[in-house]
Amino acid sequence: MILFPQLVAGVWEGRYSFFCQDTRSAGEADMKIIRVLWWYYFSKLIEFMDTFFFILRKNSYQITFLHVYHHGTMLIIWWFVMNWVPCGHSFFGATLNSFIHVLMYSYYGLSAIPTMRPYLWWKRYITQGQLTQFVLTIVQTTCGVIWPCGFPMGWLYFQISYMISLIVLFSNFYIKTYKKQGATRRKEYQNGLVATANGHKNGFSSLENNVKQRKQRRD
Repeated sequence: MILFPQLVAGVWEGRYSFFCQDTRSAGEADMKIIRVLWWYYFSKLIEFMDTFFFILRKNSYQITFLHVYHHGTMLIIWWFVMNWVPCGHSFFGATLNSFIHVLMYSYYGLSAIPTMRPYLWWKRYITQGQLTQFVLTIVQTTCGVIWPCGFPMGWLYFQISYMISLIVLFSNFYIKTYKKQGATRRKEYQNGLVATANGHKNGFSSLENNVKQRKQRRD
């Protein structure tokens, strides 16, 4: 949670441009950004460790292609970023991602409290926020292509293509997790109403048959 405000402070101090920011162009503010991004890179290593915990707990259903691809590639990519372009235009995606992680870990922290779970209705909006983050990063990176400032062009093209791959994978996850679940729940709800209606109807028929049998016995 501390990374996001520090990145914002460094960007503000260095007067970073949204459209394009070259590396090592803002003096001491660049060094501040670099120090914070090293901690950001280290956080990606910790996130990748989730995979090993899933294996140890035998939660193999959580080790999806999206999980391995996202956490594995982020760790590798940010190693290259910190060695070649550790500041400048690299700031934007990390800043947005840090903010999304504040929301994400707040959700997971609250979900650990049983009394809070019924009120946590906003999990799907975290995924929507991630998708929004990828789109905004593409927009910002494209600005660096259109209005170049000396930041390596190859990195910009790579980031755009990588963000597109994340949009595809996260969109697929969102559709499978929320859209299809919603359709299933609506279907179950409708089937429940039909079953209830059938139950009332069958109950009424049984009652009607009992009344007829009693009348026959009296006769």
